[in-house]
Amino acid sequence: MTRVLPYPLLAAALLLMWLLLNGFTPGHLLLGAVIALVAAWTMSALQPSKPRVRRWSRIARLMGIVFVDILRSNIAVARIVLGGRNLKVTSGFVAIPLQLRDPTGLAFLACIITSTPGTAWVEYRSAEDLLLIHVLDVLSEDSWSELIKDRYEALLMEIFE
Repeated sequence: MTRVLPYPLLAAALLLMWLLLNGFTPGHLLLGAVIALVAAWTMSALQPSKPRVRRWSRIARLMGIVFVDILRSNIAVARIVLGGRNLKVTSGFVAIPLQLRDPTGLAFLACIITSTPGTAWVEYRSAEDLLLIHVLDVLSEDSWSELIKDRYEALLMEIFE
């Protein structure tokens, strides 16, 4: 990490993404480089804490679980949408007490829950360590709590804490 380029990986990824989206021309290369540098300097001003990954071997398992859950959730939501009025759907909010404290782990959990169709991260109360999610079809609040805690929180705690 240097003063000129505090986050080289971020800058390179942004430049690459810029060129992939806009095509490679000298003008886009220059503009993308300027945008990448400004973004890296801005990120440096925010001074984010560096995440510490404790168990890299668990990341692949978490990715596989999330992939399968997103696929299954897509099918379930499609059934609800295409089923029309024949299906009884009970949507609602579920409060889940969490043990996960790591900010990076919580950010990953937020991405996982929000990217899974039929669920949305609504609120996290850090003082109470309580997560509030919205679920399209709540069969049982306890089953949702167990799902989040057993499938995601446990692995995220192994990875980051």
